[in-house]
Amino acid sequence: MRKIRASLLFGSVMLLAACGNGETEEAVDEQAVESTEEVAEAAELNVVATTTMMADLMEVIGGERVEVTGLMGPGIDPHDYQPSTSDVNAMTEADIVAYNGLMLEERFVEVFDQLEQQGVFTITAEDAMDTSVLLDPEEDEEDLEYDPHIWFSVAHWETVTEHVADRLSEKEPESEDYFRENAENYLDELAELREYIEERIEEVPEQSRYLVTAHDAFQYFGEEFNFEVLGLQGLNPQTEAGTADISSLADFLADNEINAVFVETSVSPRGIEALIEAAASRGHEVENAGELYSDALGSPDDGTDTYIEMFRANIDTIVDGLTN
Repeated sequence: MRKIRASLLFGSVMLLAACGNGETEEAVDEQAVESTEEVAEAAELNVVATTTMMADLMEVIGGERVEVTGLMGPGIDPHDYQPSTSDVNAMTEADIVAYNGLMLEERFVEVFDQLEQQGVFTITAEDAMDTSVLLDPEEDEEDLEYDPHIWFSVAHWETVTEHVADRLSEKEPESEDYFRENAENYLDELAELREYIEERIEEVPEQSRYLVTAHDAFQYFGEEFNFEVLGLQGLNPQTEAGTADISSLADFLADNEINAVFVETSVSPRGIEALIEAAASRGHEVENAGELYSDALGSPDDGTDTYIEMFRANIDTIVDGLTN
């Protein structure tokens, strides 16, 4: 932007000098209009993203062409996040609104409907996905048609990456090559991430590949990397686990000699603590093997504020917890 404005200022000075030599004032006005149009074309796209995962992806693919504002920070549960008046205003005034969809941000449903009616340009992970690859929720989760935690499949996140590049190119066709180059570079990074995950998983004996977490956010991970995943709470962590849920899972841990469970950054640890106590009452020792990032990325302070770094941290915690 600074380079553009500097060149426009220089051009205006030269034009005014030319006017002194007989150029008309109409030429000055015409140049001013062209200058304003050039500045407008060069302005960054104002993107508002709901979740930290979508904010990160928009920054990666949009690069210098976007200014991204994330509504949710580290450790924030998108299932229960209530948009404020300022959030709604930011979305209605944005050039682009990016969100996950699939009822992850369930308190935003009316806002999303409002954005559609107003013609606000949106980019959603939901629109990227063929429903045939989406996982069904448990029978008691009536509010959800599909499991919304698609970012825990690297393959699905690759699909979302391509969709984001497509939609950004629709919004700003003159930057299409830039967006697609960013997407290709990022797909290479995701391929490297998958290799890292697969290499680390090889350290875990197949009979030990159980992932027990605070809520049921990791089924796509389990499907892609051959883990049996059990969440104490359902797809929405706001649904508290009952005594029967804790007792049943404690029995499963004891019967299958599972000694490691995991808490999550965006979910209260109370349920997992109760599960550990229930297993102990059965004479089976279970440890809290570490904290996983589930519905939100981490912070810059711990180096987990990007999707790739979050996933690497998670797989390190999982493998170390299951092998130690």
